[in-house]
Amino acid sequence: MGFHWLDTGKTHAHADHLTAAPYLKAQFGASIAIGEGIRKVQENFRPVFNQHDLATDGSQFDRLFADGDIFTVGGLTGRVMNTPGHTSDSVTYIIGDAAFIGDTLFAPDYGTARVDFPGGDARLLYRSIQRLFGLPSATRLFLCHDYPPEDRSETPMFTVGQQRAENIHIHDGVSEGEFVAMREARDATLSMPTLIIPSVQVNIRAGSLPPPEENGVSYMKVPVNLLGRPL
Repeated sequence: MGFHWLDTGKTHAHADHLTAAPYLKAQFGASIAIGEGIRKVQENFRPVFNQHDLATDGSQFDRLFADGDIFTVGGLTGRVMNTPGHTSDSVTYIIGDAAFIGDTLFAPDYGTARVDFPGGDARLLYRSIQRLFGLPSATRLFLCHDYPPEDRSETPMFTVGQQRAENIHIHDGVSEGEFVAMREARDATLSMPTLIIPSVQVNIRAGSLPPPEENGVSYMKVPVNLLGRPL
């Protein structure tokens, strides 16, 4: 079972669940923001789903974040750190001693994110994680997912120090080449997420459904002859 603590946090356009960001926007008047790399994600997936209407400039979102941007949520001030690799638009939000890291790192006993979606890059992921490892050791890294073994309960947070010492894929001393070889070999054995087909189509539109066609019905497209192959 996977668990989501940042279900509506737009650290990137998730491929395994549909965002609830539009609901929060309607309830609280919040803006929907995401990393500016969403443009590349839209460019990559527009032909996969043959979505001719899809603008690839990120205009579906209220704000596109660049590396180093500052934002406020109520009385809190945060900073954006670009952390691509899993996806082109992946960012981390740093607020005080907390960092919301999306799908870069998982729990130390599970490792790191996959990089086999369009735009994924193992070398970029390695370098992004090194940026996270450069944060103070006590910084709390909040995960998007956890897949605990039977002898551990779900845990939403680990510190930088814990990850650097214990992460099975990328602890201190693991070279970029070693990580890339491991990550690419592992990804070659993975199946696609169950909900990737609807999730991507909705999430790259900031949570909106595809527009209705001439009969007034909105459709999700299934690229049948791509199933079973890398997108």
